Amino acid sequence: MKTDKFIQGAVKKPGSLSRQLGIPVKEKIPISLLDKIIHARAGQIITNPTKMGKKRVKVTKLLERRAILARTLKKLRR
Repeated sequence: MKTDKFIQGAVKKPGSLSRQLGIPVKEKIPISLLDKIIHARAGQIITNPTKMGKKRVKVTKLLERRAILARTLKKLRR
């Protein structure tokens, strides 16, 4: 079994987090928004600290997991 390029299989539905937040897929999702989603509990409604996307977002467990993955993948690029 080849373990080369293993991270490509981690993203099952590319762009789903952007669509869920109302941010165009071509634009980057701000780290401040990802952090706010991760620190909120599932079921809470948070306000977006940036000017892009939806103003209010309901945090679900799936949204939280997608935000954690997005933040992790952003750190990998460095």
